[in-house]
Amino acid sequence: MDYQIFQPHADLAPFIKCYWTLDSPKQDNPQAQTIVPDGCMEMIFHYGDLYNQYIDGKAVIQPRSCVFGQLTQPLQIEPTGITGIFSVRFHHDGFMPFATLPIKEMDDKAVSLEKLFGTDGVELEQKVLLAQNIQEKINVVEAFLLERINAEAVDRILQSTIDLLLTMNGQIPVNQISEQTKMSKRKLERKFASSIGLSPKQLSKIIRLQKVLKLLLNKEYTTLTALAHESEYYDQAHFIKDFKEFTGLTPREFYGDHLQMSSLFYRINP
Repeated sequence: MDYQIFQPHADLAPFIKCYWTLDSPKQDNPQAQTIVPDGCMEMIFHYGDLYNQYIDGKAVIQPRSCVFGQLTQPLQIEPTGITGIFSVRFHHDGFMPFATLPIKEMDDKAVSLEKLFGTDGVELEQKVLLAQNIQEKINVVEAFLLERINAEAVDRILQSTIDLLLTMNGQIPVNQISEQTKMSKRKLERKFASSIGLSPKQLSKIIRLQKVLKLLLNKEYTTLTALAHESEYYDQAHFIKDFKEFTGLTPREFYGDHLQMSSLFYRINP
């Protein structure tokens, strides 16, 4: 398995967290992997065989290229053959300046580039898949995105609010966010839904979960009780409830094979 990370052009760095690639041979006995929400949207190109994603227990083939909206629940995916993925990982609100559909309507969906950008999306897919190497793929995507930045969609107040949530590891009440931004709770909810696809509370819980997953990955804990305490949950029950909401499993169940694919994604985050 070969996994690599690449940095975006400086002009796109405010919107794109990174690019990443994943290459892996066909598995004799492919198994579904759990991808948990992280608050970031992705533009994905499959230059290998396509992946199944499981919706209500049924396998659905992902598009050859797509933008995956915000995950609000765990996603089960499974390779159908050789893995070859090139992905653009956006910041939490990074896709908004390029969106052609309401962000909230994209939650938990793989939306094809054709549906998002029409014939331009089809052409983008073809150019990326025909590119001879990763740098060429990056150049194609960056040229496409640089032409489509909608500067009016950039919301500085929202960006500073997200920065606050990240600094606080998601541990700040929505009422306090409302006070600091001098924005009503209802207006704040609408702004988050339209620009990110998540509510402030959902994003806060996801950011906190990210910290937990990094501690799991780095094995920086002695017991699950210590992990809950380190992550500043009220109690063990609260910790298990939130963890299961976004992973579908308890912390003990999740740690093991289910962490294999997820670990690739969480190492991307700074």
